[in-house]
Amino acid sequence: MQQSLANICRARLLNFSTTHLKRPLVTCSSPLTQRFLPHASPRLSPPRVSSLHTLSSQLQLRGQFVPKQYPRPIAYKCERTGAVANFQSLRQYSQIGLTSFEPLRILHASARSTYTMDELTSTLSKLGLEKVPQEPNTYPALNPFDIYRSHITELLSSVSGVDKKIIYPTLAWTAKPEHGDLQLAVPALRQKKKDMKAFAQELADAFPESPLVKKPIVTNTSIGFFFKPETLTSLVLPMILKSKESYGFNKNLGLKDPSDPSSGPKKMIVEFSSPNIAKPFHAGHLRSTIIGGFLANLYEGAGWDVVRMNYLGDWGKQYGVLAIGFDLYGNEEELVKNPIGHLYDIYVKVSNVQHNEAEQVKALKAEVAKLKEEGKDASEQEKQIKKIEEEGIDEQARKYFKGMVDGEPKALGIWKRFRDLSIEKYKQTYARLNIHYDDYSGESQVKDESMELAAKTMWEKKVCEDSEGAVIVDLTPHSKKLGKAVVKKKDGTSLYLTRDIGAAIERDEKYHFDKMIYVVASQQDLHLAQLFKIEELMGRKDISDRCQHINFGMVLGMSTRKGTAKFLDDILRDVGEKMHEVMRTNETKYAQVKDPEQTADTLGISAVMVQDMKGKRINNYTFDMDRMTSFEGDTGPYLQYAHARLCSIYRKAVESDPSLADLDLATAADLSLLQEDKAVELVRQLASWPDTFLNTLKTQEPTTVLTYLFKMAHALSSSYDHLQVVGSERNVLIARLALYVAARQVLYNGMRVLGLSPVERM
Repeated sequence: MQQSLANICRARLLNFSTTHLKRPLVTCSSPLTQRFLPHASPRLSPPRVSSLHTLSSQLQLRGQFVPKQYPRPIAYKCERTGAVANFQSLRQYSQIGLTSFEPLRILHASARSTYTMDELTSTLSKLGLEKVPQEPNTYPALNPFDIYRSHITELLSSVSGVDKKIIYPTLAWTAKPEHGDLQLAVPALRQKKKDMKAFAQELADAFPESPLVKKPIVTNTSIGFFFKPETLTSLVLPMILKSKESYGFNKNLGLKDPSDPSSGPKKMIVEFSSPNIAKPFHAGHLRSTIIGGFLANLYEGAGWDVVRMNYLGDWGKQYGVLAIGFDLYGNEEELVKNPIGHLYDIYVKVSNVQHNEAEQVKALKAEVAKLKEEGKDASEQEKQIKKIEEEGIDEQARKYFKGMVDGEPKALGIWKRFRDLSIEKYKQTYARLNIHYDDYSGESQVKDESMELAAKTMWEKKVCEDSEGAVIVDLTPHSKKLGKAVVKKKDGTSLYLTRDIGAAIERDEKYHFDKMIYVVASQQDLHLAQLFKIEELMGRKDISDRCQHINFGMVLGMSTRKGTAKFLDDILRDVGEKMHEVMRTNETKYAQVKDPEQTADTLGISAVMVQDMKGKRINNYTFDMDRMTSFEGDTGPYLQYAHARLCSIYRKAVESDPSLADLDLATAADLSLLQEDKAVELVRQLASWPDTFLNTLKTQEPTTVLTYLFKMAHALSSSYDHLQVVGSERNVLIARLALYVAARQVLYNGMRVLGLSPVERM
């Protein structure tokens, strides 16, 4: 009996069980000389002083957690989001570059959000409100819009008699600023009125005086509500300045039981990237990596316990082909220096030989048939066919892979070495993208027992059937689009689909996940749909219902001149060099950058990632290096420039008056001085970040965050001429500085969710 592959791997692949990618750490003397170096995984680190459960309890005691009963207006079916803890207070931006880019879950508990319900109550009391407006499913100390929606709901309900549960979800953002900050469609109140426009006017006229909102306006059958600028500013900016890195996130929403903080966070598996060993890390893998990293960050910001999984293509006869190829063409020095590139070159060479042999056999068989038809001797041709079939690359590879399956030490040892070297190289590449993994899984690690159990269940449930020696699942009765899926070939070999079923069962047993996301290209839509349906038919709907396929389109224009795929490292190198050329066009600014090569690399990576995330995931896009590296338009460099300029404003202010570095801007600034239209417009943008984050959980689209950040960057760009900091009267300077420090924080938080590394000089 063949040994279980999993047992073989455990017995022979020493120390492989701990192959978790270490976190990238930025260590440098300057914020711009960001270098990604290994940093211990939190799973291997000592436990934190404050656990997630303790933090949840503390937040509840401070009034920042309230169990709720009815839905939010912004897609609250999109699971739960979580307020994250902060890094320790960073007074001067020169310190930011010394902190690591870390996932949201491991931000230090000692530096968590410090804006409490007590502080909010005190602020509102000064404005004339005796208590904090708080409807169910709201977190007013974490989201300014919750305060306004709850307040307007209370007042409208008091003058109309309409249930607050009906009013609250109808309050929505406005498409046009002239219609208000929030808008209510009166017909959605479900009141039996003949004239909805008259009813809207009636409600607007009856709306009482408020310290938070102006007298509402009526547009057709909608009521528009405008926030009072001074109160908006006094609520929003202190919340951001005190919350810092946690602003916009809400960890409480990630609890298994929202009414019980001790229940702990839900578990999420995000499977993404998943390249094939010894093959190019191509554009499809790049998209999966960027989108998967974003989703992992998103859900961690939402309070989920996220497991980042890389399901490697590391098993199959192709590794027999690779091993045979290495015997023929391998070079030990090249293997160590560039494992993925060298193995790929070998694979291409030996695959060409394999292809030529197959073509030769095809031609010989045709010749044999012709000779026999003519009554001539074909023994020589048959002998050649037999020789190729018994000694050719394909047969050698089959035998080699059988040795791997049977647990032959030599075969497994070579395979393990290729796998280990490839993973180490992948780790270096992922670190440049701010990506880490908790679990390097793969096809090789799916247990035989799991696949056998799945096969047994399919037969018992009459899900599968025999088809000329192969085993298939006919899904056409359920959907013609699903077709027929082959789960075992005629020779008894398991297929990718079979291993995916076994892997899903194993993951459920290991992690007890609440949700699992597969980040895989749209070309695999059918495969994933078949997988989920088969799981359901097997009686494992409990698994399929918790799984989701996040798909995406293709990247065009990323092949070499020969039509072959490019390696990701080559892509990033090329973009970095292009970014360096762009930077050199401004020699004055270039001279101020302490490490221009590293900065160019960071900007280049941002350029690639932002271009990938700009459109909807499902859309194809063309890889345009000139466009993505431009500082004009909505690009990665433009977004980085927006962050760097905000850092520059703070630096110059502190240089002009060093005492500013010691100010607590949240309390020292007279925010009533921010009366300019540009200032108020910017505050409105900052106030909407928590809602944008919640909306992103609904869309699961990075472009939702990116669109918000570009809109904010545009508002910032148009504000600088109107809101001068250095040179203004001191109180005005402090107020404007508080505004721009808050803006930098929100921009930083949004970029962090996307996986970007914000720079401070460029």
